[in-house]
Amino acid sequence: MCVLSIIFNISEREPPRAGGRYHRMNKTLETLGGVGVVPVIKIEDAGDASPLAESLIAGGIPAAEVTFRTSCAAEAIEAMAREFPDMAVGAGTVLTVAQADEAIAAGAKFIVSPGFDAAVVRYCVSRGVPVLPGCVTPTEIIAAMNLGLDTVKFFPASDFGGVRTIKALSAPFGHMKFVPTGGVSEENLADYLSLSCVLFVGGSYIATGAMIKSHDWDAVTAKAKKSAEIVKSIRGR
Repeated sequence: MCVLSIIFNISEREPPRAGGRYHRMNKTLETLGGVGVVPVIKIEDAGDASPLAESLIAGGIPAAEVTFRTSCAAEAIEAMAREFPDMAVGAGTVLTVAQADEAIAAGAKFIVSPGFDAAVVRYCVSRGVPVLPGCVTPTEIIAAMNLGLDTVKFFPASDFGGVRTIKALSAPFGHMKFVPTGGVSEENLADYLSLSCVLFVGGSYIATGAMIKSHDWDAVTAKAKKSAEIVKSIRGR
C-alpha cells in the first residue's frame, strides 16, 4: 500500500493520522492500486458518463480518470460520482487550481496533472484530495517529495523510456510509487504492472473516443474485462 504523508512545513514532516484527512487519501490510492489499471477518458457529451461508468464497472474496473480536455468534464464527473458513489472517479489533465477546485466540487476523488505545479499540489493537499502530478525527472520527483507526496504520475510513459526509465528512477527513489500513463496498451500493461514501484497504470485504450462516440459499451466492457484479467494474472487481485 502506498502511504501518502502530507507536510505543511517542508522541514518538519507530519505523520499520517488514522481516521483523518490522511487516512482518506491513503484509502483512495489503495483502492486505485487494487484496481490496477484506470481508464483515462475524454468525454464529449456528459450524457455518456453514466453508461460509460456502468460499462467499466461491468468489466471489473470501478474507476475512471475523466480528463479536463472538454467543457463537460466536471459535469461528467458529477454524474458518475452521483450515480456510482462507490466508483473511484477522478479528474485528469488538471492544469490550474481553478480546475482542481471545479473537479473536487464535482466529486472527484483524486486529481491527476500532466506536469508538476506546486500551486495545484498544495491546493489539493489543503483539500485532502490525493494529487498525482506528472514527474519524469529526478528534479521533479524531489519537488513532489518536498510537498509530501510519494506517488507521482509518469507521463508520457512511452516517450520517456517506459519500464526502463521507471526502473532506473526507482533505484534512488525507492520509496516512490509511479503511475505510468501515455502509450500504455493491452500489450505492455503486464510489463508495467510487474514493477513493484508501479501503484497502478493509466490507459486510454480501454474506453477510446471512438468507442464512446459510437456508444459501443460492449466494447468498453470487453476491454475492461481483459485488462482486469491481466491485473489479476500479474498481481493476483
